Amino acid sequence: MNTNTLMTRLTYCLAIVCLFTQGRFSSAVASEPLESPVDHSRPIDFGRDIRPILASACYHCHGPDKDESGLNFTDSKTAFTELDSGSTAIVAEHPEESELFARITTDDESVRMPPEGKPLSAEQISLIRAWIKQGAVWESHWAFVPPRKQEVPQVKQTSWVKTPIDAFILKQLEDRNLTPNPAVSKAALIRRIYYDMIGLPPTPQEVSDFVNDSDPLAYEQLVDRLLAHPSYGEKWGRHWLDVVRYAETNSFERDNPKPNAWKYRDYVIRSLNDDKPYDQFIKEQLAGDEFEKPNDESLIATGFYRLGVWDDEPADAKQAYYDEMDDIVSTTSQVFLGLTVNCARCHDHKIDPIPQSDYYQMVAFFRDVKTFGTRGDQTSNNQIDISSPEIALLHVEHDKQLQHLQDQYVGMEQTAIEKMPGELQRKTETHDRKQVLREHLKSYMSETEWESYSRLKADYKRLEKKEIPARVQALGLANCHTHPPETTIMKRGNPHVPGENVEPGYPDIFNLEDPTIPEPQADASTAGRRKVLADWIASPDNMLTSRVMVNRIWQHHFGRGIVRSSNNFGLLGTPPTHPELLDWLAEEFVSSGWKLKAFHRMILLSNTYQLSSGFNELNYAIDPQNDSFWRFDMRRLTGEEIRDSMLSVAGVLNSQMFGPSIYPKISEEVMAGQSRPGHGWETSEPHQQNRRS
Repeated sequence: MNTNTLMTRLTYCLAIVCLFTQGRFSSAVASEPLESPVDHSRPIDFGRDIRPILASACYHCHGPDKDESGLNFTDSKTAFTELDSGSTAIVAEHPEESELFARITTDDESVRMPPEGKPLSAEQISLIRAWIKQGAVWESHWAFVPPRKQEVPQVKQTSWVKTPIDAFILKQLEDRNLTPNPAVSKAALIRRIYYDMIGLPPTPQEVSDFVNDSDPLAYEQLVDRLLAHPSYGEKWGRHWLDVVRYAETNSFERDNPKPNAWKYRDYVIRSLNDDKPYDQFIKEQLAGDEFEKPNDESLIATGFYRLGVWDDEPADAKQAYYDEMDDIVSTTSQVFLGLTVNCARCHDHKIDPIPQSDYYQMVAFFRDVKTFGTRGDQTSNNQIDISSPEIALLHVEHDKQLQHLQDQYVGMEQTAIEKMPGELQRKTETHDRKQVLREHLKSYMSETEWESYSRLKADYKRLEKKEIPARVQALGLANCHTHPPETTIMKRGNPHVPGENVEPGYPDIFNLEDPTIPEPQADASTAGRRKVLADWIASPDNMLTSRVMVNRIWQHHFGRGIVRSSNNFGLLGTPPTHPELLDWLAEEFVSSGWKLKAFHRMILLSNTYQLSSGFNELNYAIDPQNDSFWRFDMRRLTGEEIRDSMLSVAGVLNSQMFGPSIYPKISEEVMAGQSRPGHGWETSEPHQQNRRS
């Protein structure tokens, strides 16, 4: 390290140390109040307005990992108490006495906060000033508080409101002096909803019919037709498959296929088309094999656990197993709860109040799940037999007959072996057995015995080749631990350094008692833990499950969620732009029986969904990000939509649904990444390649 670099780093470190160890430096603070772009009359919300500023600008030095000068902005305790320097970071109602406000407004770069990069913007400073002035109310994070019962707000332009959604949206627009865009044209609206709901374009005739239909219920009828369309499940199933990391191969260099993975995909499509309640959808995937009376659907749904990557030849088997566990915890917590519990694998979560013990308590719920398999055995833990009773009986009878024949001819072999010299007998106990029998067996049998033996062997081979209907199998949890091994906290996340034991438990932020796990019955095939977890996640009382799902649906209708970070509702996630609407939607979703189609319908019939995407200069000046939904955001078509549209318009789209996936033609360069280039990759017939993307 050269001298200049060393001096620069020393100077920076000294500046950091000085920040809160000096007394107040009022001479360095701007003497005149800042011009505030923030309306001080409106209540400043800590979770929405202030915490994101602290997280992005202050947590680096005053957060979960560091508390420079005894100050930590993840905890209100230190923010309001006297610091090492004798000053106080935040003095409620008095920004001019608050060290925080002094540091972010000073012109002295050596002590200004934050110490690196750009200073806070005028709007951010104004928000902090207004918040302190209003009493510096330090609220719990919005997502860690149960949804509150919300009343539909009163608005001025009542005629604009078609559904309660419109009232929530319009209230914010009116409060911000924004004007909603006019309605989109009917021609654009039908294209919008076709791509949105089924991922395909309307035909020119369908567009013409809709545009010229004067029936006031024409749009409502269109919505109902598309919700009933078989392709609805394909389009919206794709959204679900994305978040649960669906893949039909294992990844890594061999990237071998996962047999019957496509049955999980078909399960998702059918569930959506059948409008299966979302709480049931959750329970089937997390614990469908633990139902009192599991059926084919609930068993196939457990394919959820087998969708991630899998290393068939890991250098460290224990590390690979815990990586599989991490994949399950990560997916479950983010998909259903919007929580990044996986960030606590190696240490306490750096941002959210999720200790490392919470992570391993979640792992404990899944400890009955056996690893995907070994390189030589990829089926016993994964392939569930879902054959019909008739087919199952055929196989049972077939196996019995084979065993009976085998017992007979092996018995004759053993009788003959006992007549052989000791040297040959010993060889029959090694891998030389077949050779000994081939060369010597006939010599130690009578002619009648040999004829009988030969007949039994021929009958066995003939029965073995007999064609009977194949067993029906599905990817899922076929083999689990009834009594799982204990779960320990792994120090620094290292599976080779176990710490204290933990039992299954819910994250601390839910403030719940430890779950009661029933003792498995004598004939149980699982530990019963996952059902307890599934029931809790799918409970109407869970403060996150319904919020997360309604936000996902909103996201795919409008291009972004009410919470833009749809997998992260934690402290570093983006706060909701319409928190009251989010809570109202969550309550409505649950009270309506967790039904997705009714929820889609409510959104699609709203005026908010039918806004045009046109530009409004005045609105843009106030809300350039369209946070208040004054217009409908334009979006690009996905690659799948473009390809399917081309096939559809050309009249060659194959609309066949379900069944094994097809193999499109891919370049040799892509296949070269495998350890055996091209191994396992087939080429489907052109007609099959024209199926939906």
